[in-house]
Amino acid sequence: MAVYETALRRRESVAEGTAAFYFEKPAGFAHQAGQNALFILVDPPETDSQGPSRTFTIASAPHEPELMIATRMRDTAFKRVLKAAAPGAPVRIDGPGGVMVLHEDAARPAVFLAGGIGITPFLSMARHAAKDRLPHRIILFYSNRRPEDAAFLDELRALEQSNHNYRLIATMAEAEKSSQPWIGETGFIRRDMLERYLPDLKSPVYYCAGPPGMTTAMQSLLVGLGVGENDIRSEEFYGY
Repeated sequence: MAVYETALRRRESVAEGTAAFYFEKPAGFAHQAGQNALFILVDPPETDSQGPSRTFTIASAPHEPELMIATRMRDTAFKRVLKAAAPGAPVRIDGPGGVMVLHEDAARPAVFLAGGIGITPFLSMARHAAKDRLPHRIILFYSNRRPEDAAFLDELRALEQSNHNYRLIATMAEAEKSSQPWIGETGFIRRDMLERYLPDLKSPVYYCAGPPGMTTAMQSLLVGLGVGENDIRSEEFYGY
């Protein structure tokens, strides 16, 4: 993979405790929807045992003029530096890489199983599918504790209007703790939920992304349903 020079352009809050960071797209940089890259801080004022770099999914779609990542803002050296960085701060990008890209056989539905900030590869893929009018049937299950924690929820809902092959099923595990009313699904993603929305559990290709415990649980659930391991793609998101 090549290393590219870029710079931070701006940041914004996309959920409670979650921020999106936008970078200039370097000349010659091209990625597929769902891929990731290594983001490297240049001469950071502080660092830790993991060094000045972290891997993030590129949450923006390939056609967009900027590269965007989104992350939970934990109190770590890397994120303190990123949060405090001024527009124009230099960053290096090593990539892209990763296999969380949409399969080619449009006859098979794509089922996305996202937990929390694991939504980022699916946001890129959903934006790309809408822009290019891909024929794939896409069903996104998106699990959070509360609506306040669900990054990009409004946009993911709106995409149903621009892509009739796409459907969002959002579920909240702690909806009762929200200050907002919630009338959608509740609890974690589970077998009976999949069965209500998927007429054939074995025909789709499944993609799982979220915290390690969530992705492990989803893989076990799918294997228990008889889904072949070759039809399950998974990516774990750590809290760094």
